[in-house]
Amino acid sequence: MGFKINSSEKDGIALVNVEGEIDMFTSPNLRDTLLPFFKKKVRGIVVDLSLVSFMDSSGIATLVEGLQWSKKENKKFILAGLGKTVFNALSLTKLDNVFTIKDDTKVALDWINKDSI
Repeated sequence: MGFKINSSEKDGIALVNVEGEIDMFTSPNLRDTLLPFFKKKVRGIVVDLSLVSFMDSSGIATLVEGLQWSKKENKKFILAGLGKTVFNALSLTKLDNVFTIKDDTKVALDWINKDSI
């Protein structure tokens, strides 16, 4: 399976949609997509992983880096739509208790909007 990533920004929230495998070859692309949003005036970043079939340790490291940036810049950072494979990877590393994880992007967007009122 190939790798695709696209992003958009609406109402102060960035949405990053990822499809395919996040590994040592593709995680730099995810990093390059995420980084600019931490420098912009957005309230939160939602990473939709519902179409990710595999993620290795470099993908996990990229998400951890995003979480660190979010704390430094005081922005919400939410992972959404995790499939079983991705959730298990985070669970094995105990990171499922560190990240904010929502069932899907709608729930994540609602959570950011509700939390910022």
